[in-house]
Amino acid sequence: MAKLLIINPGSTSTKIGVFEDEELLFEETLRHTTEEIAQYATIVDQKDFRKKIIMDFIASKGVKVEELAAVVGRGGMLKPIPGGTYPVSDDLLEDLKIGKQGQHASNLGGILAREIADSVNIPSFIVDPVVVDELQPLARYSGVPELPRTSVFHALNQKAVAKRYAKEIGRDYKDLNLIVVHMGGGVSVGAHKNGRIIDVFNALDGDGAFSPERAGAVPPGALVKLCFSGKYDEKTIYKMLVGNGGFNAYLGTNDARVVEEKIKEGDKKAEEVYNAFIYQISKNIGAQAAVLEGKVDQIILTGGIAYSKLVVAEFTRKVSWIAPLTVYPGEDELLALAQGGLRVLNGEEEAMKY
Repeated sequence: MAKLLIINPGSTSTKIGVFEDEELLFEETLRHTTEEIAQYATIVDQKDFRKKIIMDFIASKGVKVEELAAVVGRGGMLKPIPGGTYPVSDDLLEDLKIGKQGQHASNLGGILAREIADSVNIPSFIVDPVVVDELQPLARYSGVPELPRTSVFHALNQKAVAKRYAKEIGRDYKDLNLIVVHMGGGVSVGAHKNGRIIDVFNALDGDGAFSPERAGAVPPGALVKLCFSGKYDEKTIYKMLVGNGGFNAYLGTNDARVVEEKIKEGDKKAEEVYNAFIYQISKNIGAQAAVLEGKVDQIILTGGIAYSKLVVAEFTRKVSWIAPLTVYPGEDELLALAQGGLRVLNGEEEAMKY
């Protein structure tokens, strides 16, 4: 039995869990006030503050660091890398500290994992960070050389549910063609082939369907005109696309449950927006089916919105002719991180080299 400490830092919280193999012993979201965070000039400066809170909490639960087999942290803004479980090497650690592709609280995951693990000479890992990039060359073309398509999406959850499905049906993930649809605050639709996500819509500020708070792909010519209209600054335009887009823009909420309540109350606008959301994702699924040349073993729906029976029923009606659907609602990031670490510890997968 392997005991693992899992660390998933957010901007104002640090979510931790302790697992014995895949069994969760306990989890906790350690919240940090704005004032506490404001004391630190950079993300990396928060390391000792967050580490003390983590160590004090696990000690209060009777967990000794010496009992752990490994510490696994959420991966951060590293250089683009293939999916997998990565030991926190010196090079990886340095890129987390400098924020190779940006400063983000998730960078602390690997930094904290390495420091805690080193104190008792055990392995530290990160698993499938948001910068996972396995795009095939053709997927990178946008039509404008200065604007290549990039891979930014829910890699941790997409990989976790794809591997879970493969395990449940007794197949190797590398032998399956899957389309995975993650629906949360953002939406990503990925084509999984031979264990790699060869095409995926940029879930942050790029292509694909709109989501509860992101605009997805918008008409480019109209966007250019909006940018140069003189009415908005860059920050406002970007917020329209990321944060205030999608459901927020049309309905003033980013909560799909609220949208469904509005529909039940007879709100025709909410119904149309929700139908457009499902319609756009269905088009994305069709596009990825073409990427996989029609050979799709399964479509997997995941993320918080996959709890909706209405949404699942609509996708079943619209796209089950492509392939059968499996639903894994929610996004259990702590378990996904634990499973990534365990696959290496148990010899099911080789650790990746950064």
